[in-house]
Amino acid sequence: MKPIPAPVLLAAVAASCLVPGAVRAEVVLDWPVACSVGTDCEIQHYVDHGGGGDAKDYRCGTVTYRGHNGTDIRVPTLADERRGVAVLAAAPGRVLRVRDGMEDMSVAVVGHDAVKDRDCGNAVVIAHADGFETQYCHMAKGSVAVKPGDAVVAGQAIGRVGLSGDTEFPHLHITVRHAGQVVDPFAYGAVEGSCAGGTSLWRPSLAPALTYKNGAVLNFGLSPEPVTMAQVDDGFGAGPLAPSSPAVLAYVRAIDLRRGDVQRLVITGPAGTLIDRSEPPLPSNKDQVYLGVGRRRPPQGWQPGLYAADYTVSRDGVIVVRRRVEASVVAAEVRP
Repeated sequence: MKPIPAPVLLAAVAASCLVPGAVRAEVVLDWPVACSVGTDCEIQHYVDHGGGGDAKDYRCGTVTYRGHNGTDIRVPTLADERRGVAVLAAAPGRVLRVRDGMEDMSVAVVGHDAVKDRDCGNAVVIAHADGFETQYCHMAKGSVAVKPGDAVVAGQAIGRVGLSGDTEFPHLHITVRHAGQVVDPFAYGAVEGSCAGGTSLWRPSLAPALTYKNGAVLNFGLSPEPVTMAQVDDGFGAGPLAPSSPAVLAYVRAIDLRRGDVQRLVITGPAGTLIDRSEPPLPSNKDQVYLGVGRRRPPQGWQPGLYAADYTVSRDGVIVVRRRVEASVVAAEVRP
């Protein structure tokens, strides 16, 4: 298999390379992962439009980083990645290049030298009509299902989401190019320096799911015992609450929060508020944050009824993220 040239693999492409001006969309892209945004995946990063200065996404927000040349679509946990999430061709075309065989291992473990010149990991590049190309990065080892010269149709499985190359979390990085230049599929043809300009290349029916978010919740649950982020990533499933549960705890992992955001996590039960925790404003932008609160079982045990955790993120005094999770405590069966 022909290797992908290193310079195109997750290279830091300056925003000045983005196609300028108002341009008619010439390709329609389907969603490239077998997931639903907001349900079993989230957008972690967009293309950087910062032009070498401070990074900014197509809405002039912070859901990107300097030089980022694609869209990162993240699955919630490593357990999801191990179960297998298909990567799909975003449009019909012909396969140009592929690479497979790299290990699924966080770069935080193996180090950047281990993936030097192979940042994209296991990958596929597809040529489409009118000079468009799509590049799919970080796929699972042994999952690439196409070879150079293959014709593909939109929605065809070409691999699986993985953890290969320069990444610390399981996701698909997709880069879109036109005539060799990086373009943003959320803002094709946007005028340099504009916010929310350009044209979406995504299929119009995807628009509701792809609405820009001011942060998102990746994992959220109630648990009868402490749970770490590593356990959540490993597929931890919160057990049911019971009158004898050693504790009632809530955990949440949120992504794409901004400096100054204020998080609040509240647990309530049948008798009212169990715990109410507000965090100080974030000192910097955060790709992800993890927060947990809880209370130990009272001497009389947990009262039967509905327990809930409410998580909010406030930005400049306005709630921009709001999520709720519920669980019931059922009275212990009394045997004659």
